[in-house]
Amino acid sequence: MNTNNEELVFDESEAIRFILDFIPEEDKQNLTDDDVQYVLDVIYDYYESEGLIEDDTETADEASIDEEKMFEFVKKAVKKDKMNISDEQIQLILEGEFEYGVSIGIYEEED
Repeated sequence: MNTNNEELVFDESEAIRFILDFIPEEDKQNLTDDDVQYVLDVIYDYYESEGLIEDDTETADEASIDEEKMFEFVKKAVKKDKMNISDEQIQLILEGEFEYGVSIGIYEEED
């Protein structure tokens, strides 16, 4: 994650639009803005549970994120909350969230 001192802003509405545009049309069936918002909230919960969010500034430290662990965390929450989001859709939303983060400078591509 980027630790640049510049303030980076994660705009949830913009992120949702970006993610829905990122997901192929055939995979968007029955996927709503609320579903994407839900997954974004769970991603934030994951970052918090892993200590990746600083309480005072709400910015993420530079860290390596275990993508499989995050996927399993989201998958478990989706099942617990009885959301109608498939594993494939979860993965696509996670990928879209990452790509959105890269596009605004929150994340950096690993070499």
